[in-house]
Amino acid sequence: MTGRLPNDCFALPPGVDWTPVDEALARLGERLAPVTGVERVDLASAAGRFLAEDVAARRANPAASNSAVDGYGFAREGASGTMRLLAGRAAAGEPFAGVVPPGAAVRILTGAALPEGVDTVVMQEDATVGEGTVTLVALPKAGANTRRAGEDMTPGQTILSAGHRLRPQDVALLAAAGHGEVAVRERLRVAVLSTGDEILPPGAPAEPHQVYDANRPMLLAQIAAWGFVPVDLGHAADDPDEVRARLDAGAAEADVILTSGGASTGDEDHVSALLTREGSFAEWRIAVKPGRPLAMAMWRGVPVFGLPGNPVAAFVCTLVFAAPAFRRLAGGDWRLPAGWMVPAAFAKNKKRGRREYLRARIDADGAAEVFRSEGSGLVTGLTWSDGLVELPDDGVSITPGTPVRFIPYTAFAP
Repeated sequence: MTGRLPNDCFALPPGVDWTPVDEALARLGERLAPVTGVERVDLASAAGRFLAEDVAARRANPAASNSAVDGYGFAREGASGTMRLLAGRAAAGEPFAGVVPPGAAVRILTGAALPEGVDTVVMQEDATVGEGTVTLVALPKAGANTRRAGEDMTPGQTILSAGHRLRPQDVALLAAAGHGEVAVRERLRVAVLSTGDEILPPGAPAEPHQVYDANRPMLLAQIAAWGFVPVDLGHAADDPDEVRARLDAGAAEADVILTSGGASTGDEDHVSALLTREGSFAEWRIAVKPGRPLAMAMWRGVPVFGLPGNPVAAFVCTLVFAAPAFRRLAGGDWRLPAGWMVPAAFAKNKKRGRREYLRARIDADGAAEVFRSEGSGLVTGLTWSDGLVELPDDGVSITPGTPVRFIPYTAFAP
């Protein structure tokens, strides 16, 4: 860990109470910065990493003008329907050694560098070879069936920018540009802590008043799926000393910490109390459903995102707020998920005041159907759904066929 955020990074202006989703996201985008170090990796391990610096091409692509087809190459100026065919050929990796004079042609294969004197290629299907001659069905236009040197990229041209997350096709671009390795950000390390006396590890004997820890395995799995390094801080009871020790471990091992439970300001919210006393704490009362309270804090120089305890609210807040924040902390550019408008397959009268996210999936007719209940404790709705329907802050009346915005879960990936 090399970067550090200011300790007042998440402080809210005086008088701020309820914060709209767009405003909360804008604040995060303005205040967050990369916290990960830089390392050089070879291309084989570069996919999924964030570029640490702009990358320029080291060579032109193509490096030399070449043929796009198998055929015969010649100079268009001075060419005729029948031309002398030179001995030899030009092949990829085996250039033609001589010069092709005006009025003559040479056999050329796909990818071969154009010999000196050649600027046009005719496809072999449009030519007939005779005794030392080649006859064309028709003369193609100048430059036909050729690729110009540097038409894809030129030396020194910026081909990828810092903050871009490398995809397999980007790795191909880097290789074509002459790079064998690249400077990237170290992988973001995200620690996850569950809190609460009522929480039990999955599979343990449980009383009715106790709850299995669904949040921690869910969040650790999501972090790994996003290509970050999950750090398991385990579960802490509602004990300040135990919570402090787990947060200290997270600050020592990770770049950012996710907690679930105890992050509001009630009597049993020990995480927020500890963060207030010994760190920095701001309760972002975001006008969102599910969710609302989202604790934003700094602990030993490491940002902490305090999630709601209900699994659905924890999952949605992670997608909407933590995912773009993680991307920025990891060295990526600030980016929000893309969705699209689809017809609703449900009815709902929504009141004004909060952004709402409904668990949804696309039916066989291309419409968005929503889960049977909006309860944030119903984990089955997460597995039933493929994404979220986002309803605006304003009041809206939705009937089947009303356009609504659908965001697939995959679109939230940092």
